Amino acid sequence: MIKELILSTGTGVVVGFIFAVLKLPIPAPPAFQGIMGIVGIFLGYQLYKFFF
Repeated sequence: MIKELILSTGTGVVVGFIFAVLKLPIPAPPAFQGIMGIVGIFLGYQLYKFFF
């Protein structure tokens, strides 16, 4: 699990860097609230899988 976490974070950093170099808008919510919304969706999905 740690390996997957490190790989996915590293991939995100590289992709974000490429988007910045190419001066493209990032394909992610521009505000912390949007990011927390995505985290909430993920947590809700995981809770459902855990209980059902």
